[in-house]
Amino acid sequence: MRCPFCGSENSQVKDSRPSDENSAIRRRRICSDCGGRFTTFERVQLRELTVVKKSGRKVLFDREKLSRSISVALRKRPTEPERIERLVTGLVRQLESSGETEITSAEIGELVIAALRELDPVAYVRFASVYRDFRDAADFQAVLRELASDTHNPLSNHDLFADADGRPQTTNKPSSD
Repeated sequence: MRCPFCGSENSQVKDSRPSDENSAIRRRRICSDCGGRFTTFERVQLRELTVVKKSGRKVLFDREKLSRSISVALRKRPTEPERIERLVTGLVRQLESSGETEITSAEIGELVIAALRELDPVAYVRFASVYRDFRDAADFQAVLRELASDTHNPLSNHDLFADADGRPQTTNKPSSD
């Protein structure tokens, strides 16, 4: 393992332990040349995945890019980092177990959207706004109406409409209980 500080390939493992619900191994290392300490993680990879972009270009699947995208959508939301990691691990396992080695970016996006819709409605709207390339407020209103009509969603007791100035307003609807 190459040292991130000096680039040396001489490092020693000082400690190993399972992490992420036994789906990875965390290794604490020390560089033999510069003495720098760093941590690495090993994960099981069922198969190497290739992402087919909209342009047709193919790139290797990057778990960290997926994790960053989801983390950005969930920024400042009340979601524990462990839950985000479990979500990413579940999505990666789903992709790897699909039997395909080439996955379109659209398939990955739809899986993320579905997962975020269940996890956090605000993160879902944030991710959808980038993924579906929202152009104006009407795009946001359409997604919010879709969320409001979902009976499993916490927003389903609200109705979204625009006031006289075109600003979205939320009012409580009577529950059907």
